[in-house]
Amino acid sequence: MSTLWLSGCMRSSVELYCFIPPLFLLRTDGNECIKANAKSCGECIQVGEKCGWCTDPDFLKQGEPTSTRCDELESLKKKGCKATLIENPRGSQTVDKNVPVTDRSKDSIKKLSPEDITQIQPQKLTLNLRSGEPQSFNLKFKRAEDYPIDLYYLMDLSFSMKDDLENVKNLGTSLTVEMSKITTDFRIGFGSFVEKTVMPYISTTPAKMLNPCTGDQNCTSPFSYKNVLSLTSNGQRFNDLVSKQQISGNLDSPEGGFDAIMQVAVCGDRIGWRNVTRLLVFSTDAGFHFAGDGKLGGIVLPNDGRCHLENDMYTMSHYYDYPSIAHLVQKLSDNNIQTIFAVTEEFQPVYKELKNLIPKSAVGTLSANSSNVINLIIDAYNSLSSEVILENNKLPDGVTITYQSHCKNGVIGEGENGRKCSNISIGDEVSFNISITAHKCPKQGKAETIKIKPLGFTEEVEIVLRFICECECHKTGVPKSPLCHNGNGTFECGACRCNEGRIGRQCECSTEEVNSDDLDANCRRDNGTDICSNNGDCICGTCECKKRENPEERYTGKFCECDNFNCDRSNNKLCGGNGRCECRVCICDANYTGSACDCSLDTTTCLASNKQICNGRGLCECGTCKCTDPKFQGPTCEICPTCPGVCTEHKDCVQCRAFGTGEKKSTCERDCSYFTLEKVKDREKLPQPVQAFPLMHCKERDADDCWFYYTYSVSNTSEKIVHVVEERECPTGPEIVPIVAGVVAGIVLIGLALLLIWKLLMIIHDRREFAKFEKEKMNARWDTQDNPIYRSPINKFQNPSYGRKAAVL
Repeated sequence: MSTLWLSGCMRSSVELYCFIPPLFLLRTDGNECIKANAKSCGECIQVGEKCGWCTDPDFLKQGEPTSTRCDELESLKKKGCKATLIENPRGSQTVDKNVPVTDRSKDSIKKLSPEDITQIQPQKLTLNLRSGEPQSFNLKFKRAEDYPIDLYYLMDLSFSMKDDLENVKNLGTSLTVEMSKITTDFRIGFGSFVEKTVMPYISTTPAKMLNPCTGDQNCTSPFSYKNVLSLTSNGQRFNDLVSKQQISGNLDSPEGGFDAIMQVAVCGDRIGWRNVTRLLVFSTDAGFHFAGDGKLGGIVLPNDGRCHLENDMYTMSHYYDYPSIAHLVQKLSDNNIQTIFAVTEEFQPVYKELKNLIPKSAVGTLSANSSNVINLIIDAYNSLSSEVILENNKLPDGVTITYQSHCKNGVIGEGENGRKCSNISIGDEVSFNISITAHKCPKQGKAETIKIKPLGFTEEVEIVLRFICECECHKTGVPKSPLCHNGNGTFECGACRCNEGRIGRQCECSTEEVNSDDLDANCRRDNGTDICSNNGDCICGTCECKKRENPEERYTGKFCECDNFNCDRSNNKLCGGNGRCECRVCICDANYTGSACDCSLDTTTCLASNKQICNGRGLCECGTCKCTDPKFQGPTCEICPTCPGVCTEHKDCVQCRAFGTGEKKSTCERDCSYFTLEKVKDREKLPQPVQAFPLMHCKERDADDCWFYYTYSVSNTSEKIVHVVEERECPTGPEIVPIVAGVVAGIVLIGLALLLIWKLLMIIHDRREFAKFEKEKMNARWDTQDNPIYRSPINKFQNPSYGRKAAVL
């Protein structure tokens, strides 16, 4: 079994399988218009904002499929489609309602109703969306001064809140006085809650149902939620009704506050909510039950989110489970209610986590007896009203939206931060840049409506989205046109849009006929085996050539055997940049020839200075001289690097550039920059004739009687190159120091030699004299007494008085 993909279809020998993915999923890197394989103008413009459709009936070449009409605008123009015949609808927008934001103060004489106050602008727009093309607009928000406020106080009346009730009884008048500093239009209401009236939340014994408290405490019967006072501007009435309220009781610690919040949110008519700022103060000293906890009392039905108040009492607490947090978030947001949780210090962590899940909510610390409730409410209101957060309802499939905020002090937010601005005071104005993009058309192309609003506010912006899913030329299409093979399609936008079950450029074939071998034979060139030269698909016996990612490259021909990108290249350019490629052969421009159009027929580049072609010493081939005399070089065969006189001619320039000397030293830069100089260390490093182009070895003497060596050569590109030995060979004078040192050293050495000789002679003389003395001594025979010159070493003296002394004695 053989298979072949045909424009989104796979054909086997038995059946045809087609898969048409959504156009917006086909976008990849590269030319998305070509990759989309669009079969009609409508499909083309849904691919992306860069795509256009050529409506020229004669635009397609042989072998090109209908989808070739869809391409980027510049590519279509390069292919020969006139700009006036390119369908390229653009998106647009209109502002349907644009009431300026209200600018007034609290002290204004004229009082406006809530319906007459505008804080957001514009209020309604219509966007015409082209796939991939974003439509952006600015939304302005200004927090109005003296804006009306509705506040509903929802209080836990379990027994632990007994002391709190006493402080709340005067809340109506006190809070009205404080809120009058913010607005002149303030209303207040009151409601209370305890718990579901089933076990195990309360005791269902008859006595406990009458008085759930113990001892002598007088408590009212337990209840789930009670609307004590609908919203009113009468603060004294609030005090009177709240004063009559009694504490109740229950068994477990968490309370049924979520049931009460749900009823307050959805029972707008009974509570009396207006389209103004809506505040819900939830006061408790305990936790809360949520969805699933009702199973403990045998309640399994999920909360339906509807109003069930009869005589201002919630009557279905025993029937419906507690609402979930997500359910509460939805209902509070839908009804533009901002929640303030006034809870004791013990439960702060729990309600702070809850606050993170409920947009436009705040948490305040309630004192043990609720004595600080007024300050808590004022602070929480200021915190909530100083921040604006935009939200939108669910977007249609394939539509995206982005926000960019421009807040106070030049702060710009992107991404999720682009939805909000903080630290907004009364009278401050901020703006948001909102961009909406469609990535595909919805089914049937019907218009959709989305709404954008600031959380906690009743005002909203209505945006009608209309999708551009077809071209203008679609309206003038001719159904069952004879141009589409006996009326098998609609001729629109310069091409046939085939009826279901028909394919081909003129809808000439049905999908049932695609697998015919006879039709395939029409797509084989010269009875070969390759269908459409392996460069296309055979559809209805006609080749539809494949498209290339590069829009300027394409296959053509009856069998897709031709292309415009496989011709010879020169200098990495197709056809040398001097021709066009047609069916893999270069068609050269005038004055060019060769397989790659790289051979110029112009001989002006070969003219020498004597106006002869190649100086009479060569042939001009493709605009370049081919020198016939090997001694001559250069672009016009005028350079002879080995001719006599070359060394003398260039001597002065080489000397000044290499050594900074010579006659041209002062004009070296001006006169001697015509060659490239390269220095080498010694003569052995100079290039030899076998190593480089034909060159001349030179040896010249300068004014200092020094020799310098260099070579002169001209490359095939006519570049003159000089290699010079970096050191000159100069004659050297006598070395004075060595000579003087040698003379002095010679004198010293001669003197030392004479002294040694004299010393040696003296030693010899002394030895001879001593030997002579010894010899004479040996010859002497006289005794010491007979020695005439001998004298005794003993002398005798006589004391003259020696004898007289002896006589006297």
